[in-house]
Amino acid sequence: MISPRSHPASGFMPPHVLERVATHGSVRLKRCAQATLRVDAEFRARSAVAPAARPADSARRGAPARYIYSAGNEQTLPGELVRREGKSESGDAAIDEAYHWLGATYRFFWERFERHSIDDDGMALLGTVHYGDGYDNAFWNGAQMVFGDGDGELFNRFTASLDVVAHELTHGVIEREAGLIYADQSGALNESLADVFGILVKQYHLEQRVDESDWLIGASLLTDRVNGRALRSMANPGTAYDDPVLGRDPQPGHMDQFVSTSSDNGGVHINSGIPNRAFYLAAVTLGGAAWEVAGPIWYDALTDPRLTREADFVAFAELTLLCAARRYGESGREVEAVRQAWIGVGVLT
Repeated sequence: MISPRSHPASGFMPPHVLERVATHGSVRLKRCAQATLRVDAEFRARSAVAPAARPADSARRGAPARYIYSAGNEQTLPGELVRREGKSESGDAAIDEAYHWLGATYRFFWERFERHSIDDDGMALLGTVHYGDGYDNAFWNGAQMVFGDGDGELFNRFTASLDVVAHELTHGVIEREAGLIYADQSGALNESLADVFGILVKQYHLEQRVDESDWLIGASLLTDRVNGRALRSMANPGTAYDDPVLGRDPQPGHMDQFVSTSSDNGGVHINSGIPNRAFYLAAVTLGGAAWEVAGPIWYDALTDPRLTREADFVAFAELTLLCAARRYGESGREVEAVRQAWIGVGVLT
């Protein structure tokens, strides 16, 4: 396990979506998108700053230590402490959603992998809600998770989506375990792994089999004014939305459509569609509950010391094959399912 390190804030909202809204939205939407882009740029430019008096971690394995703060629509972190572990409902939807969904994510990692929080050592789970005014994003900044309320026209509050909360907490796990560089293919793997465990947490919470899941990331974010189903589709990248303001989902699902760009740290939110679909294909082929077979393979690969910070798609794919063989046997159907999934998206041949 690597030591925590400074890195750019890992935001949920793809910058290309915000840039599109900033040019095609209403006057208010343009203002919200531009403000969000400015805030995100500031966080990418500086290291995470932990609270001066960080609250206590959890000393008991299997029990989380959650601390929810409110920024009061300002841009101050962590903000005012408004709910802590074991306290009753606050009556504020964002506060209580952050509390419950951080708990659901902790429960998944504990019950499936006996992982005790982000660092596997009881790290306190800090979440700040009501960040900024009309802030259209959520992010992990290396020390805590932060959630905006959305603009209310295109995007709902970011705590409304369990998979978004799980996605951001998983960025912390990825940072602690692999430290995948947040650029190019390693950055797209970073984003994909956050989506993979985001969907696994949602499926686990809803007790869904692979054929019952919508395989959508951020489905609860979009208002009914948007022509779309979510921000990303793991089953069919590139089909999540097609909207006059948001534009069309640009994610590829195959290496033939890999996007080479200098934007978004080399397209980390775009090309993540390729490994996302690989996981979907493996999980559907194996059937049942994704957290029982496919999920453990991806978790093993994430936590394997052979996963380097600069890993590309091929390196990660080959590592999942090794992990599948180690867990289920070299001649098992699991290895072949994983191999065919990576072949299916053009990463392996």
